[in-house]
Amino acid sequence: MIGIKEILLVVNPIAGDIDKKEMVEDFKAIAARINTEVFIYHTKGERDIEHVKNIAKERKPVRIVAAGGDGTIKLVAEAIRGMDITLGIIPSGSANALALNLNLPKNLEEQINVALGEHYLNIDLISLNDELGLHMSDLGINAELIDNYESSSFRGKFGYLLQTIPTLIQSKYPFEFIIETENCTTTENGVLLAIANASKYGTGAKVNPKGKLDDGIFEILIFKNLDILEIMKTLRNEVNLSPEFLKILQLKKARISCKEPVAFQIDGEYRGEVNTVDVKILSEKIKIAVPEKD
Repeated sequence: MIGIKEILLVVNPIAGDIDKKEMVEDFKAIAARINTEVFIYHTKGERDIEHVKNIAKERKPVRIVAAGGDGTIKLVAEAIRGMDITLGIIPSGSANALALNLNLPKNLEEQINVALGEHYLNIDLISLNDELGLHMSDLGINAELIDNYESSSFRGKFGYLLQTIPTLIQSKYPFEFIIETENCTTTENGVLLAIANASKYGTGAKVNPKGKLDDGIFEILIFKNLDILEIMKTLRNEVNLSPEFLKILQLKKARISCKEPVAFQIDGEYRGEVNTVDVKILSEKIKIAVPEKD
C-alpha cells in the first residue's frame, strides 16, 4: 500500500440505500495505519462535479476514492479528467457494474486495501453525446427498466426485479437503430442496443465477450430478441452467443439514430428519450485502482 499525504474520499450517502458510517470509519482506520489524512466530501446532488474538481485542485490528493455506485464513480471521473491521479472504488451502489468488471473484492477491508494500493488499470473513456461513459450504456428496454426503477420506491436488485415485468409489458420494442460508422451505414432491429466498454452488466451477465476496458475500442451490441436460452448463456458467462440473438460491432466512432425517440442510459443513469447518440473513444484514459494480478 502506498504512503500518501491525503486521500479525498467522495461518499454518496444515499447510493444503494446503504448506511456508509461504518465504511467511513473503517476507511479512516486503515488510512491512519499508513499515517494518511482523509478529507471527506459527501455528495449533495447539486454541482458535485464542480465541487469535487475544486477540492482536488485545492488539496491536491494523490488518491481519490469514490464510495457509491456507478453514478458516483462516473461523477468523480468527470471531475478529475485531465488530472494525473488514481481513482479508487468502494462499491456501495445498487448494481456496481464497473466494480464487477474490475474484479474488485467483496470484503470491505480488501476493497479499501485495493483502493489505496499501487496497482491500477488505464481504462478507456467514451464520449456519448459529449457525456462521459466508463462501462455500459444502452438504448432500449434496459434503459426503460432503469427509468422505471428510478421512479419507484424500492432499491437494490429487488427493485430492478419488481420493475422487469411492467417494463416488458409497456415497452414498444423492437426498435429500429441506424448505425453510421466511418466505413458504412447499417439498419438493425432489436430490443436493445448497448454501447459497451466492459463485458458485464451489474447483474453479472456477460453480454460482451469481446469487451476489454483498456483496448482502445468499444463494442456496439445489438440484441435482436428476448431469447431466454441465450440470456441464460450470458448469466453463465458463455461466449458463444447465437448471431440470431446478438450482433457485435467493434468501433472507435459511430452515430446511432432512431426514427422514434428511444430510452437512453449512461452507466446506469437514465438520460431520457433520444433520437441520436454520437459516440467515440477519447484519446485520454483514467487510472483506476485494481487488485494485483495473480
